[in-house]
Amino acid sequence: MPQYSDLYLKAILQRTKTVAVVGVSMNPVRPSYYVARYLSLKGFDVIPVNPGHAGKELFGKTVRGSLSELSEPVDMVDIFRRSEAVPPIVDEALAAFPSLSTIWMQIGVEHPEAAAKAEARGVDVVMNRCPKIEYQRLFGELRMGGFSTGIISSKL
Repeated sequence: MPQYSDLYLKAILQRTKTVAVVGVSMNPVRPSYYVARYLSLKGFDVIPVNPGHAGKELFGKTVRGSLSELSEPVDMVDIFRRSEAVPPIVDEALAAFPSLSTIWMQIGVEHPEAAAKAEARGVDVVMNRCPKIEYQRLFGELRMGGFSTGIISSKL
């Protein structure tokens, strides 16, 4: 698994405003749904992308069928697809968003060749990580044992 410094991950999450979530599900028990929902609740502008749900509404946004349908700029593309599906998504993202900052591949998703292609264009890449988990961990929201880290209960 690739290693990323906390500083690198935190910088990405702090500078990111708009996230296109590729492979988002309409099913609230699916990780892609609750990660996208969490990011939207944290103030990120989340654009859902899934050809199977194009035209439907999710989190107050219209689900798009592909990245090339977006007219607005995107800072980060978050990929919830199998690793073998990554190269065309990265190619489409690089073509659609000249100012793209980050390609983020979810837990279990890695494609070193596609990552190298994005990095060669100056795009930061994160593989096999979840932005929700990293956000919670890096900004002190991760709960362990029922208590938020960094907070000590007087009942302990």
